[in-house]
Amino acid sequence: MLNCLATVLGIFICVPLLLFMAAPYIRRYVAGGVCKSTTKLNGKVVMITGANTGIGKETARDLAQRGARVIIACRDMAKGEAAACEIRAETGNQQVIVKKLDLADTKSIREFAENFLAEEKELHILINNAGVMLCPYSKTADGFEMHLGVNHLGHFLLTFLLLECLKQSAPARIVNVSSLAHHGGRIRFHDLQGEKCYNWGLAYCHSKLANVLFTRELARRLQGTGVTANSLHPGSVYSELVRHSILMSLLWKTFSFFLKTPREGAQTSVYCAVAEELESVTGQYFSDCRPAYVSPQGRSDELAKKLWNVSCELLGIQWD
Repeated sequence: MLNCLATVLGIFICVPLLLFMAAPYIRRYVAGGVCKSTTKLNGKVVMITGANTGIGKETARDLAQRGARVIIACRDMAKGEAAACEIRAETGNQQVIVKKLDLADTKSIREFAENFLAEEKELHILINNAGVMLCPYSKTADGFEMHLGVNHLGHFLLTFLLLECLKQSAPARIVNVSSLAHHGGRIRFHDLQGEKCYNWGLAYCHSKLANVLFTRELARRLQGTGVTANSLHPGSVYSELVRHSILMSLLWKTFSFFLKTPREGAQTSVYCAVAEELESVTGQYFSDCRPAYVSPQGRSDELAKKLWNVSCELLGIQWD
């Protein structure tokens, strides 16, 4: 009995002690890759969707520190202004601007693009960062399933509307924030809107696969224009992205020590946006600031072309 008690006490004492001693190594591993580029962006115009919070905000902070004119495109103007004010104060860069953009409404996307093109002459970096995750079944203003509508179709339309400006500003870069979750995704053309069968977890995976496929086909079409397109996995980041799920929010808070901070999660976005060695690299997928494995579905040119055509049909646009 005494031996058992001693063993239990030993475990209770040793395990926390070992975790405490290993904490710096665990955190270093969790943090992942770091963008080491010292590139300055003075005179460059950057647009980041969803940059009022999380990794988008940290990406905006980093690029503002490099001297870029940063356009924060977000739905919540109050949070956007608060983020911009904080970034301006910290970096000393007063060229951090907030513009209203609701990716769940194509009317808002078109108005945003129209206003941007009327006010800005150039766009050198477009980071399609905003996204929703684990939403209960709902639809956008245009009747698209929310994950597909915001994460894929919203950014697809925004990129389409801004592409000529990017071409005229070349060299330019398009960075699409996807996820490791794309490995679990499938493009279910027979039920794209999830009306026959819906699972909020899989719906997110499907939309992240769409990001990878969109990037692949976009890069192919942009060959020779001076505009590159790459996608990335930011890592498992402690952010507001899981706010729609009480269970995931609790798990995220409980295991936050094993998750990246938003600043750590932003490193690959920054890397894809500024790294000198990626100047002519396009159509690739990155994680922890290095090339990463793409699922077989994500490498399908046939699937990418079909998704492109279906996306154009849904949005009522011609993009040849």
